[in-house]
Amino acid sequence: MRTYIFTFLLSSRVFIHPHELLAKVGQMCIKQKQQLEAGTEAEKAKLKSFAAKIIQLLKEWTETFPYDFQDEKSMKELKEIAHRITQCDEENGTVKKIISQMTQNLLMALSARSQYQEIKEKFRQPATDKGTILKTKPQSTQKDILSVCCDPLILAQQLTHIELERVSNIYPEDLMQIVSHMDSLDNHKCRGDVTKTYNLEAYDNWFNCLSMLVATEICRVVKKKQRTRMVEFFIDVARECFNIGNFNSMMAIISGMNLSPVARLKKTWSKVKTAKFDVLEHHMDPSSNFCNYRTALQGAAQRSQTANSNREKIVIPVFNLFIKDIYFLHKIHTNRLPNGQINFKKFWEISRQIHDFLTWKQVECPFEKDKKIQSYLLTAPIYSEEALFIASFESEGPENHMEKDSWKTLRTTLLNRA
Repeated sequence: MRTYIFTFLLSSRVFIHPHELLAKVGQMCIKQKQQLEAGTEAEKAKLKSFAAKIIQLLKEWTETFPYDFQDEKSMKELKEIAHRITQCDEENGTVKKIISQMTQNLLMALSARSQYQEIKEKFRQPATDKGTILKTKPQSTQKDILSVCCDPLILAQQLTHIELERVSNIYPEDLMQIVSHMDSLDNHKCRGDVTKTYNLEAYDNWFNCLSMLVATEICRVVKKKQRTRMVEFFIDVARECFNIGNFNSMMAIISGMNLSPVARLKKTWSKVKTAKFDVLEHHMDPSSNFCNYRTALQGAAQRSQTANSNREKIVIPVFNLFIKDIYFLHKIHTNRLPNGQINFKKFWEISRQIHDFLTWKQVECPFEKDKKIQSYLLTAPIYSEEALFIASFESEGPENHMEKDSWKTLRTTLLNRA
């Protein structure tokens, strides 16, 4: 029943605004009350049964989608429905208690979300800034990641901490908004309608920043021996992320090492023991729709279901692949069947995937937070793409005509700036 209610509430917003749906529930309560309250004992029993079902619906709704009740109109409607339901079973004090507790929990959830919204708005970066300060080229004298944390396991744990913190601020309605506004996004219209997807953008931005941080840490190391050590360190960190079940950080690290300024460092890579990196690349091989990754994700999900500790419950999927899967389901199946009825099978499958994500995001991080390491990961200056290439060419000179032309263009740009 819970799964059905979740699917219904999640998918309904594609067709009707939540406050309109709530109003329809309110109208239904009035109708049922009028029909049954003046009737026989059997009809009064039916009314109590109806009231219990409405309470279950409201309880699920307020717990799973508290943001649907943020405006005064919805809150007023909820209070009126609650009042009617209490009247349906006045002798039963339990109903009153359940409704009172439900309202209290809802207000607490809205208050917590509102506080987070305020913090988020204060620290929100302009869209052009990509959420971080992309300095042209920070001084190479500054400390590097190895001076802050030289243990790959500990760094992987701190990355997992950051991931779970970011994921906890993503809500089912955020994910569903991607579905309901995907077509308008494709057409570059109705941008204002997707303001709620900021949480998704911020999380996606974290992935990009981590990739660029990895590339920066590697490219700015001057000596080849130390650069080789840095590459091997990040390979070990990615492997530890994989073992934990943190696939998002793992993919971000691999993406950073596959960026052209890092990938072109052939002399460095020739000294790297690449066997471990090859295994990681195999797991993240995009062929057959990331078949290897999906097998690993399934294994982590199964481990999570039977786990006794939070450590074994961790599942952090590659977020942009997760979003693409939902988008794909939305695109290949129509919202309605040929007979005009809603294609419930499509929404059932989308809600199943979102429900899995919600289960994973609720896992409490079992690792102790290290503020010093996290501060470095979140605030260390990162190179722009241009600066990465400059550092890369300074470490290992251009090898072919194309690279020589790129290097020449970059130097001209720098001289013009000077």
